[in-house]
Amino acid sequence: MYQSHVAMKYLFFILTIAGMLFTSCKHESSNNTVYENKLEQQDDINFNWKAKWISCDVAEDTVNTWINFRKEVYITTLPEMPTVARIAVDSKYWLWINGDMVVFEGGLKRGPTPDDTYYDKIDISAHLKKGKNTIAILVWYFGKQGFSHNSSKQAGLLFDVQNNEFEILSDASWKAWINSAFEETKPPFPNYRLPESNVKFNAQKGDFSFISTEFNDTKTPKAKILGEAGSSPWGKLIERNIPQWKNSGLKAYENTPKFPFTSTGDTIKVKLPYNAQITPYFSVDAENGALIDIRTDNYRGGGTPNVRAEYITKQGIQSYESFGWMNGDTVQYHIPKGIKVLDLKYRETGYDTDFTGSFYCDNDFYNLLWQKSLRTLYVTMRDNYMDCPDRERAQWWGDEVLESGEAFYALSPSSHKLAKKGILELMNWQRADSTIYSPIPAGNWHQELPTQMLSSISTYGFWNYYWHTGDKTTLEKVYDRVEQYLALWKLNDKGTVVLRKGGWTWGDWGENKDMPLLFNTQYYMALDSFHRMSKLLGYTDKANAIKAKMEQFKIVFNTEFWNGKAYRSPEYKGKTDDRSQGLAVVSKLADKAKFQSILKILKQEKHASPYMEKYVLEAMFQMGYAEEALQRMQERFSTMVNSTKYTTLWEGWGIGKEGFGGGTTNHAWSGGGLTLLSQYVAGIYPTSAGYETFEIKPNIGFLKHVKATVHSVKGIIKVDIRAENEFVINLKIPENTKAKVYIPSTYQSIVLDGKKASYNTEDKHHIVTVTSKNNHIKAN
Repeated sequence: MYQSHVAMKYLFFILTIAGMLFTSCKHESSNNTVYENKLEQQDDINFNWKAKWISCDVAEDTVNTWINFRKEVYITTLPEMPTVARIAVDSKYWLWINGDMVVFEGGLKRGPTPDDTYYDKIDISAHLKKGKNTIAILVWYFGKQGFSHNSSKQAGLLFDVQNNEFEILSDASWKAWINSAFEETKPPFPNYRLPESNVKFNAQKGDFSFISTEFNDTKTPKAKILGEAGSSPWGKLIERNIPQWKNSGLKAYENTPKFPFTSTGDTIKVKLPYNAQITPYFSVDAENGALIDIRTDNYRGGGTPNVRAEYITKQGIQSYESFGWMNGDTVQYHIPKGIKVLDLKYRETGYDTDFTGSFYCDNDFYNLLWQKSLRTLYVTMRDNYMDCPDRERAQWWGDEVLESGEAFYALSPSSHKLAKKGILELMNWQRADSTIYSPIPAGNWHQELPTQMLSSISTYGFWNYYWHTGDKTTLEKVYDRVEQYLALWKLNDKGTVVLRKGGWTWGDWGENKDMPLLFNTQYYMALDSFHRMSKLLGYTDKANAIKAKMEQFKIVFNTEFWNGKAYRSPEYKGKTDDRSQGLAVVSKLADKAKFQSILKILKQEKHASPYMEKYVLEAMFQMGYAEEALQRMQERFSTMVNSTKYTTLWEGWGIGKEGFGGGTTNHAWSGGGLTLLSQYVAGIYPTSAGYETFEIKPNIGFLKHVKATVHSVKGIIKVDIRAENEFVINLKIPENTKAKVYIPSTYQSIVLDGKKASYNTEDKHHIVTVTSKNNHIKAN
């Protein structure tokens, strides 16, 4: 057996992760009234689709169907303007033009609304030539529902190119036939949450020769026309609003063996540089009929079967890449004994964003926590934000609130589009009874989790998106629907929230959950968000009414739930809930007079899952207890951060039975520490929407050196803080922005760029305002 490298020692592991984390892969019919998304694609609003939905003559609604489409066209004149192909499928496609791959896994999982379908716009200009051109498309039709996909129940392709010189339109002149090499594996199949199937390719029954310009398609069947663009079952066509995937090309594994070698029949374990979304590749010399199995160490991540690949060999030398992506830290090839292995590689694909944010301090634990959080965040981004990339791939909105918050500090602004997509999808799936639910898009999930839905529209959800991006238009689109959902929530005679059961009354994993408090605090934050939206959008009367409601609610909340020592609901019998204390603080329901009592509780009670732990720690930072927050962070996350086996963070405090919900090893809701380190320890936070103004308010606790980078929508912000005998800040800010820099008032003399600085003093801080691009501040 060719084994992976022995686990690295702790320090070397930190340095290795730090080096690789910042280099991602490089380029190579419903009752709902849904939004029209007209503001999403003004350039396409009046586009006149001429293409027809087509399929092969035998493909209807068969699970895991792969279809070849082919068209030869002759072009006499190439236009000066870009040639754009509009392509829609259910579910995924791969596009070749003149034998060259143009799109690797195009299409988005279906469901911008319950009825409609996304389409891609691809500039194919560089791939066309005068004369004969060959277009080849492989379509993968999932044919089943999942927690991230709403099947149309009909395999189909729509391909539309129109310009002044020529048109290329999917119609009956295209060729279309089942790729018979793709088969079903034997059980176990992926669990019911995943719309994807295992991918099995039998090389004795077919190949990829149809992509070649030399392929003779005269005997292949013509395509069958299924309907017009915009027709059922695919519905309206909504332009893809996130980038095509980043593509690394084929790469060698970290511990690649020396090729060639002859397999002994043992599993070959090859290591990825980190937990990544990959498609595995191999080249072998084999006899007919051998079964090669490929999976990752995450195949049963979360306890259930996920996706894997199989390949049946033909005679001779052959190469294959399985197109169904999987993820993990290690790829496991089971290649039968006697087969000569010529090469093993992988292709990393993923959401197209850059790792432009960073954090460093003089304590390696927090550096590694930030870096593992980043890696966990990235592996849970693709068609949508996911809870995990193995067991579910589902857009749970409690997770997305934390993930989008992390992305604002860790990634380039292209990542913001994924949060925007999620916001529009969530509200476009709102039901006729005004309820919203997630995960969506979904074909086999319909349950509302009330607290997660409150979180989605809260100050940490929709408003946080606006605050970091300045995208007012998206809030305008969803405002009425947010109001409709909030109207479902009622107050009881005492003035606190009537708990709505929804489909799943979930507050958090773990024990000692004070559910009335979890509901009331998150309801208040949803009210706060809606108040801010109303004020922003000019609904002054509504804003004033909501503000008055919030003020009364705060009085009632503290009267009903504060017992003098802690927040507890009268009927609750368990241990005092740390989650609820934290939420009371971050929601601003708790006043400063209660902070010492709450701190005492948070030092003792530790019941929150990693999901809710973010709010607990944030409360400690907001109350001014940075040292205690850093200490609790290290205590709670030390096991998963210090693990040298995994490059990502876990769903629970342990794995498997020691975890929650099955215990995956890559759950981005555990990455809230990334946000806290950048926002509170480094102190970077916008004070107006879109970072026109922002603050640098460090809370470094016992740390002596902190530096961070944030790629805001206005540009790069860099801060370097040293606190020893002097308090020194080096700050780089984008042009046309203004930053307020907070310095502890224990320092008396402040110098800005060599000159005595003017400043204001409030709440134990001196505040220096800067507008220059580069700033050097020294205090002693």
